[in-house]
Amino acid sequence: MTSNARVVVIGAGLAGVTLARRLGELGTPALVVGEEEHPPYNRVLLAEVLAERYAPEVIALPAPAGLVRARVTGIDRAAREVRCADGSSIAYGTLVLATGSNPVLPPLRGLFSPGFTPDHELPEGVHAFRTMDDCLGLSKAVRPGVRAVVVGGGLLGVSAARALAARGAQVVLAQQAERLMERQLDPDASRLVRRHLEGLGVEVHTECRVRDVRCVGGAVRSVEMADGYALDADLVVVACGVHPRTGLAEQAGLAVHKGVLVDDELRTSDPHIHAIGDCAQHAGTVYGLAAPALEQADALAALLAGDPDARYTGTRSLTRLTLTGPHSPFELAAFGETEARPGDDVVRLADATRGTYRKVVVRDDRLVGGVLVGELGTVGALARAWEGAEPLPTDGAPLLHLLTNDGGS
Repeated sequence: MTSNARVVVIGAGLAGVTLARRLGELGTPALVVGEEEHPPYNRVLLAEVLAERYAPEVIALPAPAGLVRARVTGIDRAAREVRCADGSSIAYGTLVLATGSNPVLPPLRGLFSPGFTPDHELPEGVHAFRTMDDCLGLSKAVRPGVRAVVVGGGLLGVSAARALAARGAQVVLAQQAERLMERQLDPDASRLVRRHLEGLGVEVHTECRVRDVRCVGGAVRSVEMADGYALDADLVVVACGVHPRTGLAEQAGLAVHKGVLVDDELRTSDPHIHAIGDCAQHAGTVYGLAAPALEQADALAALLAGDPDARYTGTRSLTRLTLTGPHSPFELAAFGETEARPGDDVVRLADATRGTYRKVVVRDDRLVGGVLVGELGTVGALARAWEGAEPLPTDGAPLLHLLTNDGGS
């Protein structure tokens, strides 16, 4: 393939690898440039590796035929080349940014020294939880009885706390918001997640802001809260979310807001450059989830392989989390709007004994959202009804059937 026809993908995560695989299947091979030394892997399953449920190789993705290990440092749009840290350059005809996202590291005292840069090492015992190296470093450090503080009670923080508890650590989870996973779950579902974690020995603090990481000799020793209360800590896991990795795009002069701005053809402000996955912002939304990344990869592969009608028009994504453990797994799923507006109808089923909870929100006879905790047999049917956005029958019986029929997953 000549350089002016070659597709080059920066990023060997789920989005980039899936795009390359789809293109290969459609007869349009791509070159993938990835900077991690590990084989491509499914980042969603890192908590399972930390919990020692899976070995790292189990979550590996099929490696694309064309994979180059290099760190891209710049894009020359005029020459249509990407420049690498080792001094080499790679010509492209079409460039795809699948650079993913970086962990959000809050400005805590003691965490960063003056002149801190993103490549700066965190103090000993302080870990982000985003990459395989993060996961392996944490896994090496954790042992039964170690005192671990997880900062952040979103999806990632809950997963990390659960995994550390499974390894025998004494875990404290500190969440600034009033409840766990507040972006996905309603208060009732959030309480069940908290009850599950506390049943595993995790100490949960909500409405609690961490202000200081105290280190001695370069190693973490405690975490101080805004109210002055201090927690002894051998390990600190910072799980405060992620932000799109847009540095290359900004340096190249591409249009960037929260993420790299793309249209329905996933094209950036440069017609020869596209973006997909966590780094892309489409129609005002940065998804940061696996399902939209896969849909974007599928749409772009079809487009680059010659389908003139291929478009990406957005994803109605469902968040699903399974917390495995020594007993039965704890599962939850959430989609759409989980909080009702005035005038909405809400159907809620709860079983305190079994720890299950199911709730759907209906607006103008259409299912607009739902949340399920435990026994997710109905999630498939509910998600299909939500994605279809078709009017529901007005007698209510079919909706109750969707909530109680466990054959739809």
